[in-house]
Amino acid sequence: MPRWARVSYAGRECFGTIESDTIALHTGDMFTNPRPTGQSIPRSAAKLLTPTVPSKMVALVDNYHALVTKLGHAVPAEPLYFLKANNSFLADGESIRTPPSYAGKVLYEGELGIVIGKRCRAVDEADAAGYIFGYTCINDVTAVDILNKDPGFAQWTRAKSFDTFGVFGPVIATDVDPATLVVRTILNDQERQNYPVSDAVFAPARLVSLISRDLTLEAGDVIACGTSVGVGSMKAGSTVTIHIEGIGTLTNRYE
Repeated sequence: MPRWARVSYAGRECFGTIESDTIALHTGDMFTNPRPTGQSIPRSAAKLLTPTVPSKMVALVDNYHALVTKLGHAVPAEPLYFLKANNSFLADGESIRTPPSYAGKVLYEGELGIVIGKRCRAVDEADAAGYIFGYTCINDVTAVDILNKDPGFAQWTRAKSFDTFGVFGPVIATDVDPATLVVRTILNDQERQNYPVSDAVFAPARLVSLISRDLTLEAGDVIACGTSVGVGSMKAGSTVTIHIEGIGTLTNRYE
């Protein structure tokens, strides 16, 4: 299955498909008729970037039955979501950093990410799959002590949009069936999360349809499908890995 990546190589940004130890370069637009150049570069010599440059990341809350049950929450009747600011986006291999204004707990949250392939507004669920370019791995990092610090206003955007808190990549995998995927999170070599995407309250196509009725999704935008049980805190010096078989492995150090 094709796995698309954006990379920095020899002082320029480029994109292509990962093929074993090389990246087959393409030209044009990744989402609209990308054309192979016939050139390849060594994967080891390229620096991975975030696989897209989204205008926004839409991130779900309470979208897995197991977590909803554990928290004692009602199963939501419609998607519950917030936006992560684009200053937060971080690529595979880069360091997640503690905000200078914050000294509390910082959480990892392993998630599946949906990558939108073309402008999407008020689409029917039956047509929504045609707007999905592919899938990626996400670590939705959270400054959890800020979230409910003020009893009058839950600070979802602030808690989750610090610089380096929107981690995603390393690639976009196309032609995968999200219902067969399993999200695993490994903290310092210890597995902390292992859950099936099939446990989601709202599956990817339904999410795209319902969210597109509220706001226009652009090509390259990412929907973080929410997390399940096993979320925990990271300490400085920790390494956290999000692995989804069929997509890839997203690894970052927390400083």
